Amino acid sequence: MKGYNDSPDVIIEAQFDDSDSEDGHSSTQNVLVDGVKKLSVCVHDKGKEDADALVTKEESTSTSQDTRASPEKSLQRSAKVVYISEKKHSRAATGFLKLLADKNSELFRKYALFSPSDHRVPRIYVPLKDCPQDFVTRPKDYANTLFICRIVDWKEDSNFALGQLAKSLGQAGEIEPETEGILTEYGVDFSDFSSEVLDCLPQGLPWTIPPEEFSKRRDLRKDCIFTIDPSTARDLDDALSCKPLADGNFEVGVHIADVSYFVPEGSPLDKVAAERATSVYLVQKVVPMLPRLLCEELCSLHPMSDKLTFSVIWTLTPEGKILGEWFGRTIIRSCTKLSYEHAQSMIESPTEKIPEEELPPISPEHTSEEVHRAVLNLHKIAKELRKQRFVDGALRLDQLKLAFTLDHETGLPQGCHIYEYRDSNNLDALLKGSCSPAAERTRVSLGRLVEEFMLLANMAVAHKTHRTFPERALLRRHPPPQTKMLNDLMEFCDQMGLPMDFSSAGALNKSLTETFGDDKYSLARKEVLTNMCSRPMQMALYFCSGVLQDQAQFRHYALNVPLYTHFTSPIRRFADVLVHRLLAAALGYRELPDMEPDTLQKQADHCNDRRMASKRVQELSTGLFFAILVKESGPLESEAMVLGVLNQAFDVLVLRYGVQKRIYCNALPLRSHHFQRVGKKPELTLVWEPEDMEQEPVRQVVTIFSLVEVVLQAETTALKYSAILKRPGTEGLLGLQHHEERADSGQLD
Repeated sequence: MKGYNDSPDVIIEAQFDDSDSEDGHSSTQNVLVDGVKKLSVCVHDKGKEDADALVTKEESTSTSQDTRASPEKSLQRSAKVVYISEKKHSRAATGFLKLLADKNSELFRKYALFSPSDHRVPRIYVPLKDCPQDFVTRPKDYANTLFICRIVDWKEDSNFALGQLAKSLGQAGEIEPETEGILTEYGVDFSDFSSEVLDCLPQGLPWTIPPEEFSKRRDLRKDCIFTIDPSTARDLDDALSCKPLADGNFEVGVHIADVSYFVPEGSPLDKVAAERATSVYLVQKVVPMLPRLLCEELCSLHPMSDKLTFSVIWTLTPEGKILGEWFGRTIIRSCTKLSYEHAQSMIESPTEKIPEEELPPISPEHTSEEVHRAVLNLHKIAKELRKQRFVDGALRLDQLKLAFTLDHETGLPQGCHIYEYRDSNNLDALLKGSCSPAAERTRVSLGRLVEEFMLLANMAVAHKTHRTFPERALLRRHPPPQTKMLNDLMEFCDQMGLPMDFSSAGALNKSLTETFGDDKYSLARKEVLTNMCSRPMQMALYFCSGVLQDQAQFRHYALNVPLYTHFTSPIRRFADVLVHRLLAAALGYRELPDMEPDTLQKQADHCNDRRMASKRVQELSTGLFFAILVKESGPLESEAMVLGVLNQAFDVLVLRYGVQKRIYCNALPLRSHHFQRVGKKPELTLVWEPEDMEQEPVRQVVTIFSLVEVVLQAETTALKYSAILKRPGTEGLLGLQHHEERADSGQLD
């Protein structure tokens, strides 16, 4: 970077909190603030302003604390971007084409205006030669056509970027064009796998395990091993076993598909998997990280078929205490594929034999009774493991999340329901009166059963790889919550009279579990507070152990454990493939992967980026389908709880659908509205215009945690919907829909 070696414009360390900087590097290198008196001022003890001072980390931190204590001294720190080292954004956006407003300008004859759907992206001039031939003469024909545009340049002195029109997607508001736009914007590779990549897979099908593998692996094909997955799952990457021992203990195994066997290091398949980094889950489909032949056939642990696996096997007491553990490559033959419903029926009927016709096929070497006993034993141990995790200080923040039922022919959403994460406190069932809190507390979902053993395996592998390769382990850390946001939340809870303890993950979990009752209002309030508590939380991150010097930063905040990694889902996460290779090297099966710590960290960073993009794409896909549902089936009614009050609007969590919306006073038929603070609590008084002139106006007071009734309705703009407040006393609120159980994990791992 020529010209920046001596004195950069400004380099100021970010002050996210009072501890080391957010990225974990604890450098105390002096930072030069050169000639920037107008931009940033260091306030010294004597009160002098010295723009040429050398500011150390410690001084900077104390300054930050001083200015927080004295707001009048507070100044906004500023900086100048001098170089973009890596482009993370795809530079692609979806949106609409318009003619420029000034028909007499020189620009009008050369460019059209591209208006992105994402308002964070600038408006873009695109050459008319990129546009459809008749766009200039018939612009209205394209008013509802969705395009993709890529930014190629953005001059410093212009509010508009320059771009190239990449593609016409189709009509806005339709599922596939909108989905393709979302995937393109977030840089998700959804193209077909190339022939070069597919050539890396075994060509002779059906594939059989080579004879030499049997001498390299522990043969577990005679053991009672089975999968527990949603009934529709096709990529079965984990299996469980539980064998009673003579001394009353158990041999419990987690068996994970050995994906790394089929993905040679450095191969075209390895490179494309590393680039994609994760499978991306949309409402209607999955964009896989690996070819379907590998995901759904070669690696998927189908019943009564010999499969290559990587196993972690423990000797456990009935209370879940680990007496011994073994890691190794194995060969298994799953005896059956249990759905969650199958396994749940076994748990709910511990002493009754399940009729054969109600179970999936089981291999002749094993009986349904044997499988039933294994499920019951796993269930008992999982409950003990789970109980101990939370005693040890783990945190779980389960938020309302939507799932959809789709029309088989059109693919349009027919309805939706809330995934139900919890073992207890089933909000919907209580609202409908279909179960008691006591009954709910006795029920542990099957997703939880599987989850406990996956967490145990991930922790075990983290310790094993870090012990063997302290500088080369690929681990997963979860930083503590952002200090400023957490302090704001603590202040809010104090104002609302909520006795919440934020001192640790375990204390927060205990507060959320014990503060609220079992009635409808208390459970709704817990949903809102859980939502609020999730906001200060940071994302969990993959990292290389040799890059972070302070092992205290290795910790996983939510799980409250010193070391954690991802080992159990190599079909859908590339980080797990890397961890499999490291574990294989730790066990002497292979050489250590040829990756220096910095190179491994770069891959970890990429995995973090793609995981975050995948999460956002999943959220946008859910939002797309819900907006279509509102448009096709709306208006939709629900109870909602207020989670924020402003002077002209208030925010609500819509309990039936788990969505957050802002309701504006000027969109309601009000005679007046008045905002005030009662003590420290914000309060909005609404005076409704009477429907009948002879009636008195209805007053409604809206405060945080108020339960209100709302209507979601489609707007004229494509795929947008708004929430309006129902007038108090209006009839017709629909009963809350049934919340179906969520099968996958809600743990912050």
